[in-house]
Amino acid sequence: MTEAERILLDLLNIERLEVDLFRGTGSGGETPTRIFGGQVIAQALAAAYRTVDDRLCHSLHAYFIRPGDPSIPVVYQVDRARDGGSFTTRRVVAIQHGKQILNMSASFHVKDEGWSHQHPMPSSESPETHPSRSELRYRYVDQVPEKMKKELLRERPIEVREVDHLDPFRPEISDDQNKIWFRMPGAASTDPRTQHLILAYASDMSLMSSGMRPHGLSWFTGQVNAASLDHALWFHAPVRFENWHLYAMESPWTGQGRSFNRGSIYSEDGVLVATVAQEGLMRRPNGRS
Repeated sequence: MTEAERILLDLLNIERLEVDLFRGTGSGGETPTRIFGGQVIAQALAAAYRTVDDRLCHSLHAYFIRPGDPSIPVVYQVDRARDGGSFTTRRVVAIQHGKQILNMSASFHVKDEGWSHQHPMPSSESPETHPSRSELRYRYVDQVPEKMKKELLRERPIEVREVDHLDPFRPEISDDQNKIWFRMPGAASTDPRTQHLILAYASDMSLMSSGMRPHGLSWFTGQVNAASLDHALWFHAPVRFENWHLYAMESPWTGQGRSFNRGSIYSEDGVLVATVAQEGLMRRPNGRS
């Protein structure tokens, strides 16, 4: 297991303060200046899981309210909304500086039987045919200020290979179809709940970039003020995130300073594991906060 993978697993191992009160580390995730949204979602789900005994999460819906401060911990307060015969519902509020930074509802379901179908996985070359995220970042490291180079090249826990790569500093106008392969080999020894937490963390990666592609924008161009507003995730099949998964994303709409993005996550053998939807802020830098 790499050091970055160990750090992520530590981030997801939140501390219990009281019966339904938990604390998670703010630093150490994908981004240095504010807490990565996927990290807060995963920790909130971890808090909810600590109050549920016998069932797995099938869906969660979260709103990002304020940016997270990575310099201090996050407190998670769980409300046991309902414990039913088949479904359990939890509400989680993430708090920093005495204010909400995220609230989330999550639903848990007993293992059940029913009819089954899914859309097929989109075609894509194998992950090994695409450069890794680390290789791409080394390619562009000379285009960032010296003070940012160490952060850009810092090892990350999730291995990513872009299928539809665009130059982040000079992105061409493209369609909104956006695919990546991703995995975390260090997930191999984890239980089903931790697998859910890792996938929840990773599900916030690259999604908002889909809405930027038709406009020739990226996080590095300095032309867009972007942030996640909400995030929804549905789990459909068991997760084994030590193996490659294809994240097929698209952005059917942008407008009014917002961008809507959605994605389907498939295991390498074509099973639809999860579906994601997210709306994000996407406007010019001089817009209101």
